[in-house]
Amino acid sequence: MQRTALVVGVTGIGGNHVARELLAKGWNVIGLSRRPPRDLPDVQHVAADLLDPQALSTALADVAPTHVFITTWMRQDTEAENIRVNAALVRNLLDALSARKSVRHVALVTGLKHYLGPFEAYAKSGTLPDTPLRESQPRLPLENFYYAQEDEVYAAAERDRFTWSVHRPHSIIGQAVGNAMNMGTTLAVYATICKETGRPFQFPGSEAQWKGLSDVTDARMLAKQLVWAADTDAAKNEAFNIVNGDVFRWSWLWPKLAEWFGVEPAGYNGQIQPLETAMAQDAPLWRDIATRHGLAEPDLDRLASAWHTDLDLGRPLEVMTDMANSRRLGFTAYQATDASFFELFERLRAQKLIP
Repeated sequence: MQRTALVVGVTGIGGNHVARELLAKGWNVIGLSRRPPRDLPDVQHVAADLLDPQALSTALADVAPTHVFITTWMRQDTEAENIRVNAALVRNLLDALSARKSVRHVALVTGLKHYLGPFEAYAKSGTLPDTPLRESQPRLPLENFYYAQEDEVYAAAERDRFTWSVHRPHSIIGQAVGNAMNMGTTLAVYATICKETGRPFQFPGSEAQWKGLSDVTDARMLAKQLVWAADTDAAKNEAFNIVNGDVFRWSWLWPKLAEWFGVEPAGYNGQIQPLETAMAQDAPLWRDIATRHGLAEPDLDRLASAWHTDLDLGRPLEVMTDMANSRRLGFTAYQATDASFFELFERLRAQKLIP
């Protein structure tokens, strides 16, 4: 039977790479987002507002996916609003698809805030989990929109008799313009600004992150695991952490990133130095850099998400992620983290997003 995937958030850092992986494996792919993807001509695009149930039902009236990949969320000012909005977008989507009874599997992408807590209490003292983070760890006694999204999937699965999988990446390294959480591109833009201005390439995070062990998730690894889970019977109705499979220290990686750009690295020097502060006045400078080098995106805010990079690199603990659940079921993919960054930088340069 031909499999048809609906990738929700197809223009995002996760959804774009999932769509590519599915296309490479011969799936029919439908992408849902507000704007069509620039670089996926083989994806059938559906434009819809996930928070408008009637408009969403109309947009999806002729869509009958066998598999749904939910890779999007909408950032709000408070966790209460995050819960209300992000639970609603999952509920509205699955309600709109329910009548067709075509869906066999739903994959939901969340992240390590499942273990670290929501933004309002993010990795604060009193909620710090033991590491490495394991899928078997219970939910925290905190309100968390990831939990609300999971519960919407579980309820719809019970109603419509489909299987599900939940995927929890660490910081996702990949290409997507306009993405709310994009560390790799943010660091590439920051390094470019440092090179243009002669500033040191200053590590913005905490001592724990500088010295401790960490990991990240290449967007291609996330895509591979999502498609693997959709294709593997034993992986149904399971939650999976997903990272590259290696560990590193930022004290090791930071100079390597600096060397790639030809800038002077500056490590942790006793205090956190937020990237959001360092880049706060750089929008006009980036527009000038883009003009001089003929870059494709002159809007700094569409490329860099300094606030999110600060959250990840400012944590007061090392963060390592255990992948035992997918490993025991046969998912063996691996990606070297330094190569994740370097290959991303090459793609950004080739597409004229950095000089």
